Amino acid sequence: MTRRRALLPTLALAVAFAGPLAAETRLPASAAEVDLSFAPVVEAAAPAVVNIYATRMVAERANTLFDDPFFRQFFGDLAPSRPEEQNALGSGVIVGGGLVVSNFHVVEDASEIRVVLADRREYDATLVLADEAADLAIVRLDGAPTDDLPALDFADSDAIAVGDLVLAIGNPFGVGQTVSSGIVSGLARTGRGGGAYNAGGYFVQTDAPINPGNSGGALVDMSGRLVGINTQIVTRSGGSNGIGFAIPANLVARVVAQAEAGETTFTRPWAGIDVQLVDADIAAALGLDRPTGVLVQGVAADGPFAAAGARAGDVVLAVADHPVNAPGELGFRLSLQELGAEVPVTILRDGREQTLAVTMRAAVTAEEGLDNGPVRITDLGPFDGLVLQEIGPALRDRLGLPSDLAGVIIVSVDDPRNLRNFQPGDIIVELNGAAIASMAEFRAEAEAAAADGRRTWKMVLNRRGGRVFLTWRG
Repeated sequence: MTRRRALLPTLALAVAFAGPLAAETRLPASAAEVDLSFAPVVEAAAPAVVNIYATRMVAERANTLFDDPFFRQFFGDLAPSRPEEQNALGSGVIVGGGLVVSNFHVVEDASEIRVVLADRREYDATLVLADEAADLAIVRLDGAPTDDLPALDFADSDAIAVGDLVLAIGNPFGVGQTVSSGIVSGLARTGRGGGAYNAGGYFVQTDAPINPGNSGGALVDMSGRLVGINTQIVTRSGGSNGIGFAIPANLVARVVAQAEAGETTFTRPWAGIDVQLVDADIAAALGLDRPTGVLVQGVAADGPFAAAGARAGDVVLAVADHPVNAPGELGFRLSLQELGAEVPVTILRDGREQTLAVTMRAAVTAEEGLDNGPVRITDLGPFDGLVLQEIGPALRDRLGLPSDLAGVIIVSVDDPRNLRNFQPGDIIVELNGAAIASMAEFRAEAEAAAADGRRTWKMVLNRRGGRVFLTWRG
Protein backbone atom coordinates (compact mmCIF):
# COMPACT_ATOMS: atom_id res chain seq x y z
CA MET A 1 0.00 0.00 0.00
CA THR A 2 1.39 3.41 -0.97
CA ARG A 3 1.52 6.31 1.46
CA ARG A 4 -1.20 8.07 -0.57
CA ARG A 5 -3.58 5.11 -0.35
CA ALA A 6 -2.92 4.69 3.37
CA LEU A 7 -3.61 8.30 4.22
CA LEU A 8 -7.42 8.14 4.51
CA PRO A 9 -7.52 5.02 6.75
CA THR A 10 -4.88 6.64 8.95
CA LEU A 11 -6.95 9.79 9.29
CA ALA A 12 -10.05 7.74 10.01
CA LEU A 13 -8.23 5.91 12.76
CA ALA A 14 -6.94 9.15 14.19
CA VAL A 15 -10.50 10.30 14.70
CA ALA A 16 -11.93 6.93 15.69
CA PHE A 17 -9.40 6.34 18.45
CA ALA A 18 -9.17 9.87 19.81
CA GLY A 19 -11.35 9.80 22.90
CA PRO A 20 -12.14 12.82 25.01
CA LEU A 21 -9.21 12.08 27.35
CA ALA A 22 -6.67 11.29 24.65
CA ALA A 23 -3.59 13.46 24.87
CA GLU A 24 -2.34 12.76 21.35
CA THR A 25 -3.30 11.00 18.12
CA ARG A 26 -1.97 7.46 17.93
CA LEU A 27 -1.06 5.70 14.71
CA PRO A 28 -2.58 2.36 13.64
CA ALA A 29 -1.03 -0.43 15.67
CA SER A 30 -1.92 -3.33 13.40
CA ALA A 31 -2.92 -4.29 9.87
CA ALA A 32 -6.48 -4.88 11.14
CA GLU A 33 -6.72 -1.28 12.27
CA VAL A 34 -5.45 -0.07 8.89
CA ASP A 35 -8.24 -2.02 7.21
CA LEU A 36 -10.95 -0.31 9.26
CA SER A 37 -13.64 1.44 7.21
CA PHE A 38 -16.54 3.84 7.67
CA ALA A 39 -18.96 0.88 7.73
CA PRO A 40 -19.55 0.91 11.52
CA VAL A 41 -20.38 4.64 11.41
CA VAL A 42 -22.77 4.13 8.49
CA GLU A 43 -24.38 1.14 10.20
CA ALA A 44 -25.09 3.25 13.27
CA ALA A 45 -26.26 6.44 11.55
CA ALA A 46 -27.93 5.42 8.28
CA PRO A 47 -31.11 3.86 9.77
CA ALA A 48 -32.14 7.29 11.10
CA VAL A 49 -31.88 8.94 7.67
CA VAL A 50 -35.13 8.80 5.71
CA ASN A 51 -36.50 9.66 2.29
CA ILE A 52 -39.20 12.33 2.07
CA TYR A 53 -41.73 12.60 -0.75
CA ALA A 54 -43.79 15.79 -0.76
CA THR A 55 -46.73 16.61 -3.02
CA ARG A 56 -47.85 20.18 -3.67
CA MET A 57 -50.40 21.78 -5.95
CA VAL A 58 -49.29 24.71 -8.09
CA ALA A 59 -51.22 26.87 -10.50
CA GLU A 60 -50.49 26.37 -14.18
CA ARG A 61 -51.79 28.71 -16.86
CA ALA A 62 -54.36 27.02 -19.07
CA ASN A 63 -53.30 29.16 -22.04
CA THR A 64 -49.77 30.39 -22.57
CA LEU A 65 -51.09 33.35 -24.55
CA PHE A 66 -51.70 35.01 -21.21
CA ASP A 67 -47.93 35.07 -20.65
CA ASP A 68 -47.62 37.44 -23.62
CA PRO A 69 -47.31 41.10 -22.49
CA PHE A 70 -49.74 42.17 -25.25
CA PHE A 71 -52.56 40.04 -23.80
CA ARG A 72 -51.63 40.75 -20.17
CA GLN A 73 -52.19 44.49 -20.68
CA PHE A 74 -55.88 43.64 -21.21
CA PHE A 75 -56.31 40.70 -18.83
CA GLY A 76 -53.62 41.40 -16.22
CA ASP A 77 -52.99 38.45 -13.89
CA LEU A 78 -56.58 37.25 -14.09
CA ALA A 79 -55.80 34.63 -16.71
CA PRO A 80 -57.46 31.28 -15.96
CA SER A 81 -55.23 28.67 -14.40
CA ARG A 82 -55.53 25.05 -13.43
CA PRO A 83 -53.87 23.26 -10.54
CA GLU A 84 -50.94 21.01 -11.32
CA GLU A 85 -49.49 18.41 -9.00
CA GLN A 86 -45.75 18.59 -8.35
CA ASN A 87 -43.62 16.14 -6.42
CA ALA A 88 -40.52 17.01 -4.40
CA LEU A 89 -37.90 14.53 -3.24
CA GLY A 90 -35.58 15.05 -0.32
CA SER A 91 -34.09 13.48 2.75
CA GLY A 92 -34.65 13.81 6.48
CA VAL A 93 -33.25 12.76 9.84
CA ILE A 94 -35.14 11.17 12.73
CA VAL A 95 -34.20 12.96 15.96
CA GLY A 96 -36.49 11.19 18.44
CA GLY A 97 -40.10 11.32 19.56
CA GLY A 98 -41.36 10.59 16.05
CA LEU A 99 -39.93 13.90 14.78
CA VAL A 100 -38.01 14.20 11.52
CA VAL A 101 -35.85 17.19 10.52
CA SER A 102 -35.61 18.21 6.88
CA ASN A 103 -35.25 21.35 4.79
CA PHE A 104 -38.08 23.84 4.51
CA HIS A 105 -37.77 23.90 0.74
CA VAL A 106 -38.39 20.14 0.58
CA VAL A 107 -41.84 20.31 2.23
CA GLU A 108 -42.83 23.90 1.47
CA ASP A 109 -46.56 24.20 0.63
CA ALA A 110 -46.87 20.40 0.64
CA SER A 111 -50.40 19.00 0.67
CA GLU A 112 -49.10 15.51 1.41
CA ILE A 113 -45.86 14.30 2.99
CA ARG A 114 -44.74 10.68 2.87
CA VAL A 115 -41.67 9.42 4.76
CA VAL A 116 -39.89 6.17 3.90
CA LEU A 117 -37.48 4.75 6.47
CA ALA A 118 -34.26 2.96 5.64
CA ASP A 119 -35.94 -0.36 6.55
CA ARG A 120 -38.72 0.48 4.00
CA ARG A 121 -41.43 1.25 6.53
CA GLU A 122 -43.61 4.10 5.28
CA TYR A 123 -45.57 6.73 7.19
CA ASP A 124 -47.60 9.79 6.39
CA ALA A 125 -46.20 12.86 8.10
CA THR A 126 -47.54 16.20 9.33
CA LEU A 127 -45.63 19.46 9.29
CA VAL A 128 -45.35 20.74 12.87
CA LEU A 129 -42.81 23.58 12.56
CA ALA A 130 -41.39 25.51 9.62
CA ASP A 131 -38.61 28.09 9.51
CA GLU A 132 -37.91 29.47 6.06
CA ALA A 133 -35.05 31.70 7.23
CA ALA A 134 -32.95 28.74 8.35
CA ASP A 135 -34.44 26.40 5.69
CA LEU A 136 -35.52 23.93 8.38
CA ALA A 137 -38.76 22.03 8.84
CA ILE A 138 -39.89 19.52 11.46
CA VAL A 139 -42.45 16.85 10.56
CA ARG A 140 -44.07 14.26 12.79
CA LEU A 141 -44.55 10.66 11.66
CA ASP A 142 -48.25 9.80 11.91
CA GLY A 143 -48.92 6.56 13.78
CA ALA A 144 -45.26 5.56 14.08
CA PRO A 145 -44.14 3.65 17.21
CA THR A 146 -41.79 6.22 18.75
CA ASP A 147 -40.07 3.57 20.87
CA ASP A 148 -39.17 1.57 17.76
CA LEU A 149 -37.58 4.28 15.65
CA PRO A 150 -33.86 4.90 15.17
CA ALA A 151 -32.65 8.41 15.98
CA LEU A 152 -29.45 10.41 15.76
CA ASP A 153 -27.87 12.25 18.66
CA PHE A 154 -26.72 15.82 18.15
CA ALA A 155 -23.03 16.64 18.03
CA ASP A 156 -21.76 19.97 19.34
CA SER A 157 -21.27 21.76 16.04
CA ASP A 158 -19.11 24.37 17.80
CA ALA A 159 -16.61 21.63 18.65
CA ILE A 160 -15.91 20.52 15.08
CA ALA A 161 -12.84 21.75 13.26
CA VAL A 162 -11.75 22.21 9.68
CA GLY A 163 -10.25 18.91 8.56
CA ASP A 164 -12.58 16.67 10.61
CA LEU A 165 -13.89 13.67 8.71
CA VAL A 166 -17.62 13.67 7.98
CA LEU A 167 -20.12 11.55 6.07
CA ALA A 168 -23.10 12.87 4.08
CA ILE A 169 -26.06 10.46 4.05
CA GLY A 170 -29.12 11.00 1.88
CA ASN A 171 -31.00 10.08 -1.27
CA PRO A 172 -29.33 11.91 -4.17
CA PHE A 173 -31.22 11.91 -7.47
CA GLY A 174 -33.78 9.52 -5.97
CA VAL A 175 -31.55 6.48 -6.49
CA GLY A 176 -31.83 5.31 -2.88
CA GLN A 177 -29.82 5.93 0.24
CA THR A 178 -26.15 6.57 -0.39
CA VAL A 179 -23.16 7.71 1.65
CA SER A 180 -20.34 10.03 0.63
CA SER A 181 -17.28 10.97 2.65
CA GLY A 182 -15.28 14.13 3.00
CA ILE A 183 -13.97 16.62 5.49
CA VAL A 184 -15.18 19.82 7.08
CA SER A 185 -13.84 22.38 4.60
CA GLY A 186 -14.86 25.56 6.37
CA LEU A 187 -16.79 27.01 9.28
CA ALA A 188 -18.81 30.20 9.73
CA ARG A 189 -19.74 30.32 6.05
CA THR A 190 -22.41 32.99 5.72
CA GLY A 191 -24.98 33.73 3.05
CA ARG A 192 -24.22 37.45 2.81
CA GLY A 193 -21.60 39.81 4.10
CA GLY A 194 -23.35 43.07 4.95
CA GLY A 195 -26.55 44.79 5.96
CA ALA A 196 -28.95 43.45 8.55
CA TYR A 197 -27.90 40.11 9.96
CA ASN A 198 -29.34 37.02 8.29
CA ALA A 199 -30.85 34.68 10.83
CA GLY A 200 -30.28 31.59 8.72
CA GLY A 201 -27.11 32.41 6.82
CA TYR A 202 -24.48 30.42 8.73
CA PHE A 203 -23.23 27.06 7.50
CA VAL A 204 -20.72 24.28 7.86
CA GLN A 205 -18.93 23.74 4.55
CA THR A 206 -17.93 20.27 3.42
CA ASP A 207 -16.41 18.67 0.37
CA ALA A 208 -18.45 15.49 0.87
CA PRO A 209 -20.46 15.25 -2.39
CA ILE A 210 -23.99 16.62 -1.88
CA ASN A 211 -26.36 16.31 -4.82
CA PRO A 212 -30.03 17.10 -5.50
CA GLY A 213 -32.10 14.86 -3.22
CA ASN A 214 -29.50 15.06 -0.43
CA SER A 215 -31.33 18.13 0.90
CA GLY A 216 -32.42 17.49 4.48
CA GLY A 217 -30.05 14.55 4.89
CA ALA A 218 -27.47 14.05 7.61
CA LEU A 219 -23.89 15.21 7.90
CA VAL A 220 -22.41 13.02 10.64
CA ASP A 221 -19.08 12.78 12.44
CA MET A 222 -17.03 9.65 13.05
CA SER A 223 -19.09 8.86 16.13
CA GLY A 224 -22.28 8.79 14.07
CA ARG A 225 -23.63 12.00 15.64
CA LEU A 226 -25.45 14.67 13.67
CA VAL A 227 -23.12 17.55 12.76
CA GLY A 228 -25.56 19.30 10.45
CA ILE A 229 -28.47 19.08 8.01
CA ASN A 230 -27.36 19.17 4.37
CA THR A 231 -29.05 22.08 2.66
CA GLN A 232 -27.40 23.29 -0.54
CA ILE A 233 -24.51 23.08 -2.95
CA VAL A 234 -22.58 25.58 -5.05
CA THR A 235 -22.68 24.24 -8.59
CA ARG A 236 -22.69 25.27 -12.23
CA SER A 237 -23.52 21.87 -13.66
CA GLY A 238 -26.26 20.72 -11.27
CA GLY A 239 -23.96 18.17 -9.61
CA SER A 240 -21.66 18.39 -6.64
CA ASN A 241 -18.47 20.39 -7.16
CA GLY A 242 -17.11 19.70 -3.69
CA ILE A 243 -18.69 22.78 -2.11
CA GLY A 244 -21.65 21.76 0.03
CA PHE A 245 -23.28 23.42 3.01
CA ALA A 246 -24.99 22.08 6.11
CA ILE A 247 -27.04 23.82 8.81
CA PRO A 248 -25.13 23.41 12.10
CA ALA A 249 -26.51 20.87 14.56
CA ASN A 250 -26.66 23.39 17.42
CA LEU A 251 -29.22 25.46 15.51
CA VAL A 252 -31.11 22.33 14.46
CA ALA A 253 -31.32 21.27 18.11
CA ARG A 254 -32.84 24.65 19.10
CA VAL A 255 -35.48 24.35 16.37
CA VAL A 256 -36.30 20.78 17.42
CA ALA A 257 -36.62 21.86 21.05
CA GLN A 258 -39.23 24.49 20.13
CA ALA A 259 -41.11 21.93 18.02
CA GLU A 260 -41.17 19.55 21.00
CA ALA A 261 -42.56 22.43 23.09
CA GLY A 262 -45.48 22.78 20.67
CA GLU A 263 -44.32 25.82 18.70
CA THR A 264 -45.22 26.01 15.01
CA THR A 265 -42.63 28.64 14.08
CA PHE A 266 -39.10 29.15 15.33
CA THR A 267 -38.83 32.24 17.54
CA ARG A 268 -35.43 33.90 17.63
CA PRO A 269 -34.14 36.48 20.05
CA TRP A 270 -34.36 39.97 18.58
CA ALA A 271 -31.25 42.14 18.31
CA GLY A 272 -32.68 45.49 17.31
CA ILE A 273 -29.41 46.57 15.69
CA ASP A 274 -28.08 47.03 12.16
CA VAL A 275 -24.56 45.80 11.54
CA GLN A 276 -22.02 45.58 8.76
CA LEU A 277 -18.89 43.57 8.17
CA VAL A 278 -15.68 45.18 9.41
CA ASP A 279 -13.40 45.20 6.35
CA ALA A 280 -9.85 46.50 6.08
CA ASP A 281 -10.92 50.10 5.43
CA ILE A 282 -13.31 50.19 8.39
CA ALA A 283 -10.71 48.54 10.61
CA ALA A 284 -8.18 51.23 9.66
CA ALA A 285 -10.71 53.98 10.35
CA LEU A 286 -11.43 52.50 13.79
CA GLY A 287 -7.74 52.10 14.59
CA LEU A 288 -7.88 48.30 14.63
CA ASP A 289 -4.78 46.29 13.77
CA ARG A 290 -6.93 43.86 11.74
CA PRO A 291 -10.56 43.44 10.61
CA THR A 292 -12.63 41.81 13.33
CA GLY A 293 -16.24 41.76 14.50
CA VAL A 294 -19.25 43.60 13.06
CA LEU A 295 -19.86 47.35 13.23
CA VAL A 296 -23.13 48.58 14.75
CA GLN A 297 -24.69 51.11 12.38
CA GLY A 298 -28.07 51.65 14.02
CA VAL A 299 -29.79 50.75 17.27
CA ALA A 300 -33.55 50.50 17.80
CA ALA A 301 -34.44 52.50 20.89
CA ASP A 302 -36.82 49.78 22.11
CA GLY A 303 -34.45 46.88 21.38
CA PRO A 304 -32.62 44.62 23.85
CA PHE A 305 -29.18 45.81 22.73
CA ALA A 306 -30.20 49.42 23.36
CA ALA A 307 -31.42 48.45 26.84
CA ALA A 308 -28.02 46.90 27.53
CA GLY A 309 -26.22 50.10 26.52
CA ALA A 310 -25.15 49.37 22.93
CA ARG A 311 -24.84 52.32 20.57
CA ALA A 312 -23.92 53.06 16.98
CA GLY A 313 -20.16 52.81 16.41
CA ASP A 314 -19.68 49.84 18.73
CA VAL A 315 -18.01 46.75 17.28
CA VAL A 316 -19.58 43.46 18.38
CA LEU A 317 -16.77 40.95 18.89
CA ALA A 318 -18.49 37.97 20.53
CA VAL A 319 -21.80 36.61 21.77
CA ALA A 320 -21.69 34.20 24.73
CA ASP A 321 -17.90 34.02 24.30
CA HIS A 322 -18.18 32.87 20.66
CA PRO A 323 -16.50 35.16 18.10
CA VAL A 324 -18.69 37.09 15.67
CA ASN A 325 -17.11 38.13 12.38
CA ALA A 326 -20.05 38.52 9.98
CA PRO A 327 -23.68 39.65 10.15
CA GLY A 328 -24.85 36.09 9.50
CA GLU A 329 -22.71 34.84 12.35
CA LEU A 330 -24.30 37.35 14.72
CA GLY A 331 -27.76 36.12 13.74
CA PHE A 332 -26.68 32.52 14.23
CA ARG A 333 -25.20 33.13 17.67
CA LEU A 334 -28.33 34.93 18.84
CA SER A 335 -30.51 32.11 17.48
CA LEU A 336 -28.80 29.66 19.82
CA GLN A 337 -29.72 31.60 22.97
CA GLU A 338 -32.70 30.89 25.22
CA LEU A 339 -35.39 33.54 25.33
CA GLY A 340 -35.26 35.33 28.66
CA ALA A 341 -31.59 34.52 29.25
CA GLU A 342 -29.04 37.23 30.00
CA VAL A 343 -26.18 36.74 27.56
CA PRO A 344 -22.72 38.38 27.66
CA VAL A 345 -21.91 40.32 24.49
CA THR A 346 -18.36 41.55 24.02
CA ILE A 347 -18.01 44.89 22.26
CA LEU A 348 -15.19 47.24 21.34
CA ARG A 349 -15.81 50.91 22.12
CA ASP A 350 -13.21 53.67 21.87
CA GLY A 351 -10.47 51.08 21.60
CA ARG A 352 -11.45 49.22 24.79
CA GLU A 353 -13.31 45.94 25.17
CA GLN A 354 -16.49 45.93 27.27
CA THR A 355 -19.07 43.28 28.12
CA LEU A 356 -22.76 44.06 27.89
CA ALA A 357 -25.44 41.90 29.52
CA VAL A 358 -28.15 41.56 26.85
CA THR A 359 -31.47 39.99 27.77
CA MET A 360 -32.75 37.77 24.98
CA ARG A 361 -36.33 38.54 23.95
CA ALA A 362 -38.42 38.17 20.82
CA ALA A 363 -39.58 41.03 18.65
CA VAL A 364 -43.14 42.22 19.19
CA THR A 365 -45.38 40.40 16.73
CA ALA A 366 -47.12 42.42 14.05
CA GLU A 367 -50.51 41.49 15.50
CA GLU A 368 -49.58 42.69 18.99
CA GLY A 369 -48.36 46.02 17.69
CA LEU A 370 -51.05 46.66 15.13
CA ASP A 371 -54.42 45.62 16.54
CA ASN A 372 -54.73 42.48 14.40
CA GLY A 373 -52.19 43.31 11.73
CA PRO A 374 -52.47 44.99 8.31
CA VAL A 375 -55.26 47.52 7.85
CA ARG A 376 -57.32 47.99 4.68
CA ILE A 377 -58.02 51.70 4.06
CA THR A 378 -61.33 53.00 2.69
CA ASP A 379 -62.58 56.56 2.11
CA LEU A 380 -59.37 58.31 3.14
CA GLY A 381 -58.46 60.42 0.13
CA PRO A 382 -55.51 59.05 -1.89
CA PHE A 383 -55.17 55.98 0.33
CA ASP A 384 -58.51 54.38 -0.57
CA GLY A 385 -57.84 50.76 -1.61
CA LEU A 386 -54.43 50.45 0.07
CA VAL A 387 -53.44 47.90 2.71
CA LEU A 388 -51.13 49.51 5.26
CA GLN A 389 -49.09 48.19 8.16
CA GLU A 390 -47.17 49.96 10.88
CA ILE A 391 -43.44 49.23 10.86
CA GLY A 392 -42.61 47.59 14.16
CA PRO A 393 -39.76 45.37 15.42
CA ALA A 394 -41.13 42.16 13.88
CA LEU A 395 -41.67 43.73 10.46
CA ARG A 396 -38.26 45.42 10.45
CA ASP A 397 -36.67 42.12 11.35
CA ARG A 398 -38.64 40.20 8.70
CA LEU A 399 -37.95 42.66 5.87
CA GLY A 400 -34.39 43.53 6.83
CA LEU A 401 -35.25 47.21 7.33
CA PRO A 402 -33.01 49.56 9.32
CA SER A 403 -33.65 49.30 13.06
CA ASP A 404 -34.38 53.02 13.41
CA LEU A 405 -36.80 53.19 10.46
CA ALA A 406 -40.36 54.15 11.42
CA GLY A 407 -43.50 54.80 9.43
CA VAL A 408 -46.39 53.01 7.76
CA ILE A 409 -45.61 50.62 4.91
CA ILE A 410 -47.87 49.92 1.94
CA VAL A 411 -48.42 46.15 1.95
CA SER A 412 -50.55 45.97 -1.19
CA VAL A 413 -52.38 48.18 -3.68
CA ASP A 414 -55.84 46.70 -4.34
CA ASP A 415 -57.05 49.45 -6.69
CA PRO A 416 -54.92 49.43 -9.90
CA ARG A 417 -55.58 53.17 -10.32
CA ASN A 418 -53.46 53.81 -7.22
CA LEU A 419 -50.43 52.23 -8.88
CA ARG A 420 -49.83 55.58 -10.56
CA ASN A 421 -48.79 56.97 -7.17
CA PHE A 422 -47.98 54.05 -4.87
CA GLN A 423 -46.02 50.83 -4.99
CA PRO A 424 -46.05 47.92 -2.53
CA GLY A 425 -43.14 48.50 -0.18
CA ASP A 426 -43.45 52.30 -0.14
CA ILE A 427 -43.21 53.72 3.36
CA ILE A 428 -45.30 56.77 4.30
CA VAL A 429 -43.02 58.95 6.43
CA GLU A 430 -44.80 62.31 6.13
CA LEU A 431 -48.38 63.39 5.43
CA ASN A 432 -49.45 67.02 4.93
CA GLY A 433 -46.34 68.23 6.71
CA ALA A 434 -46.71 65.92 9.74
CA ALA A 435 -44.18 63.17 10.43
CA ILE A 436 -45.70 59.68 10.42
CA ALA A 437 -44.11 57.08 12.70
CA SER A 438 -47.13 54.94 13.61
CA MET A 439 -50.54 53.85 12.40
CA ALA A 440 -52.15 56.05 15.06
CA GLU A 441 -50.36 59.13 13.71
CA PHE A 442 -51.33 58.24 10.16
CA ARG A 443 -54.99 57.78 11.05
CA ALA A 444 -55.13 61.03 13.04
CA GLU A 445 -53.68 63.09 10.18
CA ALA A 446 -55.61 61.37 7.38
CA GLU A 447 -58.95 61.44 9.17
CA ALA A 448 -58.49 65.13 10.06
CA ALA A 449 -57.72 65.95 6.42
CA ALA A 450 -60.77 64.01 5.23
CA ALA A 451 -63.02 65.68 7.81
CA ASP A 452 -61.82 69.13 6.68
CA GLY A 453 -62.61 68.27 3.07
CA ARG A 454 -58.98 68.77 2.07
CA ARG A 455 -58.62 68.63 -1.72
CA THR A 456 -54.82 68.61 -1.88
CA TRP A 457 -52.79 66.03 0.03
CA LYS A 458 -48.99 66.12 0.18
CA MET A 459 -46.96 63.06 1.04
CA VAL A 460 -43.33 62.00 1.45
CA LEU A 461 -42.56 58.33 0.77
CA ASN A 462 -39.47 56.23 1.39
CA ARG A 463 -39.15 54.17 -1.79
CA ARG A 464 -36.25 51.72 -1.83
CA GLY A 465 -34.21 54.04 0.37
CA GLY A 466 -34.92 57.25 -1.59
CA ARG A 467 -37.44 60.00 -0.88
CA VAL A 468 -40.43 60.51 -3.18
CA PHE A 469 -42.60 63.66 -2.91
CA LEU A 470 -46.22 63.30 -4.06
CA THR A 471 -49.11 65.74 -4.37
CA TRP A 472 -52.62 64.30 -4.76
CA ARG A 473 -55.63 66.38 -5.74
CA GLY A 474 -59.11 64.99 -5.20
